[in-house]
Amino acid sequence: MPANESALIDHTHSATARSWLDSANTSDDFPVQNLPLGVFSTVGGEPHIGVAIGDQILDLAATSVAALLPESLRSPLTQPTLNDLFARPSSDRRSLRHHLFELLTDRSHQKTIESCLRPAQQCHMHSPARIGDYTDFYAGIHHANNIGLQLRPDNPLLPNYKYVPIGYHGRASSIRVSGAAVVRPNGQRKPLEAPAPEFGPCRRLDYELELGVWIAGDNALGTNVPIDHAVDRIAGFCILNDWSARDLQAWEYQPLGPFLAKNFLTTISPWVITAEAMAPFRIAQPARPAGDPAPLPYLTAAWDQAHGAFAIQFEVLLASAAMRQRQLPPMRLCVGPASNLYWTVAQLIAHHTSNGCNLSAGDLLGTGTISGPSAGSFGSLMETNHGGKTPLTLPSGETRSFLEDGDEVIMRATAAKVGRVAIGFGECRGIVLSRP
Repeated sequence: MPANESALIDHTHSATARSWLDSANTSDDFPVQNLPLGVFSTVGGEPHIGVAIGDQILDLAATSVAALLPESLRSPLTQPTLNDLFARPSSDRRSLRHHLFELLTDRSHQKTIESCLRPAQQCHMHSPARIGDYTDFYAGIHHANNIGLQLRPDNPLLPNYKYVPIGYHGRASSIRVSGAAVVRPNGQRKPLEAPAPEFGPCRRLDYELELGVWIAGDNALGTNVPIDHAVDRIAGFCILNDWSARDLQAWEYQPLGPFLAKNFLTTISPWVITAEAMAPFRIAQPARPAGDPAPLPYLTAAWDQAHGAFAIQFEVLLASAAMRQRQLPPMRLCVGPASNLYWTVAQLIAHHTSNGCNLSAGDLLGTGTISGPSAGSFGSLMETNHGGKTPLTLPSGETRSFLEDGDEVIMRATAAKVGRVAIGFGECRGIVLSRP
C-alpha cells in the first residue's frame, strides 16, 4: 500500500503537460493526462488495443508504435482484449503509461506516431476485456435509502446494510459498450390489483447510474485479497448503466434478488480510465454519520479511508425521439459525485474475496446506483419520479414516469480536482427499442 497519495502521482499528471496533438490540449475528456485504454476497430479491420488522445485513437498494435515500446509490453498489446495487460503487475501498466506519455508529448516522435493515429469518429469500439464475471453491488446509500423509503417507509435500510457491502452476481454475457440497442425486455409482471402475474414487455424500464470497476490480477480460489492490497487489483474505471425492469423486479426479486429484471443488458462506456490516471483524483472517504457502525476490521484500512474515494462528478441526460427530431438538447436528469458511495472500491474487493472467491483479470464490478440525498441527484427514474407518482415533463412537452421506446439515456463523468487537469470518461449511451 502506498505510504501516501503522492506515491501514486508522477510527471504524467502534471497540469502543465501538453501534447503535440492539438486536439488533446482542448479535449474535455482525453487530454494527455488521461490516456485511457480501449479496444477498437476500423472498417473491415480486426479489434486492436488503443489509447484515446484528443479526437484520435493511437493504435498500440501498430508496428511503429510497438518498436518504440519495451519488448516486455509488446505481447499483451497485440491481443484483441486488455485481459493480458490487466493480468500483468501494476508496474507494467505504469510503465506503459510513462512510455505513451513520452510518445505523445515529445515532438521527436510526432512523425512516427501520427501514422498510427486513427480518427475516433471513424472507429468502432468493442468491450475492453473478455469479461469472465460481473458483480453488481449496492454501495450507494442514498439510492438504497430512497428505494427503501418507497418499499418500507418505517425501515428503509435493512439491518445488514451498514455492515455488509451488499451485492449480487450479474450476467457477463449481456454487457455491451455504449451505443448498443436497449431492447425492451419481456418478463412476468404482477400489478397490485391483479390476482395473478402476466407475461409481456416491461412497462417500467429504468436506468441506474453506476461506476464500473475493471479488475487487475488474479487471486487463487480459496484465498482472499486483504484490503491493504486491494488497490493493486484495480485496473481502471468506466461508467456503467445497470438497466432495470422495475415491474419485473418487483415480482421476482424475493427471495433471491434480481434476475430477468437486470440480466437483459448492462451498458458500459468503452474506455478504461486507468487506476494510474485516477491517482490525483483520490480523496478521503466521507466520514460515516454519527451512530453508524465502524466497518469490521477486514474492511478497515487507514490509507483507504484517507484516499479510497474519488473526485468524480456524474450526470445523466435524457433525449426522447421527439426531442432529437426537433433538435432539442438532452434534458439533464441528475448530477452528483461518486463520494455518495457508502463503501470504497477497495472495501468492495476485500469483501468480494473475503470468503475465498477468486477475482480474475478482466472481471467487472458495478458499485451500485450512485444517488444523492435530494432531488436533482437521484441516479434512477424510480427515485426521481417517486416510483412513477410524479412524472417528469420533458422540453418537448412529453411526460415520463419510466423510459419509453425511442428514449436515449446519456451518462457522462468527469474527474476533477483543484490544480489538476480534469479528465473525462467519455459517454455511456443507449436508445430504448421495442421488441421486434
